[in-house]
Amino acid sequence: MPEENTDLLLRVEAILFASGKPLSAREIADALAVDDPRAVGRAVALLERSYSARRSSLEVRKVGDRFALQLQEPFVPVVHAVTPVELAPRTVKALTLIAYHQPILQSVLVRMLGDVAYEEVQHLRGVGLVRTEPKGSTLELTTTRRFAEYFGIASTRPEEIRRFLEQKLHVEPTASPAAPDPSVAEPGPAAPVETAPPEDGAPRPDPAVG
Repeated sequence: MPEENTDLLLRVEAILFASGKPLSAREIADALAVDDPRAVGRAVALLERSYSARRSSLEVRKVGDRFALQLQEPFVPVVHAVTPVELAPRTVKALTLIAYHQPILQSVLVRMLGDVAYEEVQHLRGVGLVRTEPKGSTLELTTTRRFAEYFGIASTRPEEIRRFLEQKLHVEPTASPAAPDPSVAEPGPAAPVETAPPEDGAPRPDPAVG
């Protein structure tokens, strides 16, 4: 591999590692001051093959038109002991929507919250509260056992979690959001969905934060 290509590959890897959220080839190119996003796309594809070909706890995953360098699913529980659970209001809002509508496609969550959903899913997955599974060109999102333990819910069953959210957080019962074809690319931002205020002592989503 030419030295200049190796240099671009390593810089792309560094950007993905440091970003903490999925990035498009254009966003990576802008961060690296590279004129041609296609060159970045080729570097990402090569990086993805490189991680797939070697033993590593990390993987490059494509999510819609974005790319993320993240832990492989079997290694997520390994880091729980050193991963702080810090939930900002908009993170709680994203988690509430995922918990209530699970299993929910990430593309649907993006329609609800806008592009911030990508970052929130990465954070929630990193702290072990949300599980992701590939579903076409998007991801299917569900909560984990750690989520139930964190919020003191006696069951991990989706219907029990919905009942908890309705009773404790006063989330209004609603029909599940329409799920788009998972083979379709993920959409851009849309208007946020409001969530009713919780009782005192419960995690507090902020409907004004999108």
